[in-house]
Amino acid sequence: MGPTAAVPIKRPFEAVVQDHGATVLRVCRAVLGIHEADDAWSETFLAALKAYGDLPADANVEAWLVTIAHRKCLDLLRATGRRAVPVDAPPEEPSRIGIPGDGHADVLEAVGQLPPKQRQAVAYHYLAGLPYKDIAELHGGTPEAARRAAADGVRALRTALAGQSMNSHPTLVSATPKGASR
Repeated sequence: MGPTAAVPIKRPFEAVVQDHGATVLRVCRAVLGIHEADDAWSETFLAALKAYGDLPADANVEAWLVTIAHRKCLDLLRATGRRAVPVDAPPEEPSRIGIPGDGHADVLEAVGQLPPKQRQAVAYHYLAGLPYKDIAELHGGTPEAARRAAADGVRALRTALAGQSMNSHPTLVSATPKGASR
């Protein structure tokens, strides 16, 4: 018998949440806004926990989680139209645990004003670091269309935030996806 190939070992689910929770929350906030993002985040990880046992050990866990988050966000967007909102603007409580994205409410608000395809392309590419081909699979389009939607979204964000200090938003200045190098 020849040497056996090393089989990847699946990490405990708690480690997956620790490693990818912030990315999933950033995506949910960009797609849904601050108030609905926590629900989508929770639903994402509940669904992921149920399916994690069947996930191959060598799977791209972050892309898998962003795909689940995408679907949960769409479910919540659909449900929002059917649900009554008890108050005009619920009071916002700052995070006590230092979740990434805190202090950038103006950027999240500007992202929330983008058309859905642009908002999702920006969130999935620049916040989650997904390649355009994966975004195209989520949307059912082409990688070129995903690239165009992301570029149009970033251009719209730069215009919307032009009156503000761009130095406080380095990701919009560089437009480099999370984890990518220039």
